[in-house]
Amino acid sequence: MLFYEVKKVFSRVVNKVVLALLVIVLLFASIMAIRDHPWVNGTGESEYGIRAVQKLANAQHEWAGLLTEQRIAEVIQENARIGNTPEAQSEDIQQQNIAYGWKQGIADIRDVMNSSFCAFQEYDYYKADTLTAADAADFYSNRTAHLTEWLSKEENTDRYSDAEKQFLLEQYEKMETPLKYDFVESWDSFFQWAVTIQMFLAMLLGFLVSGIFSGETQNRADAVFFAAQYGRSKGVRAKVLAGFGIVTVLYWVVFLLYTLFVLGCTGFIGADCMIQILHWKSFYNITIWQDYLLVAFGGYIGCLFLSSVTMLVSAKTKSNVLAALVPFVSIFIPNFLANVVNDTVIDKIVALLPDQLLQLDFVLNRFSMYSIGGTIVGAVGILFVLYTILTLLLQPILYAVFRKQEIQ
Repeated sequence: MLFYEVKKVFSRVVNKVVLALLVIVLLFASIMAIRDHPWVNGTGESEYGIRAVQKLANAQHEWAGLLTEQRIAEVIQENARIGNTPEAQSEDIQQQNIAYGWKQGIADIRDVMNSSFCAFQEYDYYKADTLTAADAADFYSNRTAHLTEWLSKEENTDRYSDAEKQFLLEQYEKMETPLKYDFVESWDSFFQWAVTIQMFLAMLLGFLVSGIFSGETQNRADAVFFAAQYGRSKGVRAKVLAGFGIVTVLYWVVFLLYTLFVLGCTGFIGADCMIQILHWKSFYNITIWQDYLLVAFGGYIGCLFLSSVTMLVSAKTKSNVLAALVPFVSIFIPNFLANVVNDTVIDKIVALLPDQLLQLDFVLNRFSMYSIGGTIVGAVGILFVLYTILTLLLQPILYAVFRKQEIQ
């Protein structure tokens, strides 16, 4: 029965088109993630592709190690040395590109320095050019100092409670220093395009499973289905398992292929670096590898939850169209509210909606916190617990709802 239900889903022409779209999205996101960070060669020309990424990885790997005060000072001095060359000071764009190419090895560290020495909500790409070796001593202390200054501003008085402010400062202090650095640009691109992959997965997977429970009604075969000996038992169970299996298999096949395509050319270099190398302001003290696991499993739970809701709507309304709209509405409405409504309460509600599981790397860079029993916790932990429980609860509910379906 399970095989039959799966076969019915993929026998539809429109669902074959959806599978083709999944392949197109996978290839597009993978290519764009690889092209995100070109290599500028000795003539100032940009190179793209796997070899370009490998050249960039080799250049930045030469600066791998602990970001001690001495290493930061060395980067400041190297940045200044290149900045004083005739090529860097030339008005010719080609010459400036050549000088930029010389800075590629320190580009990521330079970017982190810009974040450290700019005010909390500011970013100046050229800030590193104004630093001296003596400034290296303030590299880590700036992080907490700028947060403290920002939290003390009048506009943040009502935005965060005293307990939340204390929590943020404690999390900042818990970050172990000096940070380890290695080539992380592939990870940066991976996480950015993973959002695109996971959102499309949620919508397309929802479309695939939207007809599992309404199919019999649409084909006027519901009377035969429920009249069969195992129609209301094994038949319904096969439908639930088919939806669960389709989402699980397709999600992990697409996500793992995406991982292979994007990270395969450089391996997992930089996985043991802290995420502050990518997200300087994040209060989550985890490694990039842990970030990857959160993104991977968060996307899976998000897709599984939205697909389960889709199937429940399909079972209740007997409509493929209404059911297929569930993922679209769940993804676009929260993003619309977040961009249009500027309200603290709304922000806290939006930060716990299921679409956040599809963009967890962004969530890790936000100050979304909640008080549970007097303890302040970040949104990431709540999202995982909340939607894992809801997804598990939806399976028996889905089974019970369709099993008791009446034939019209």
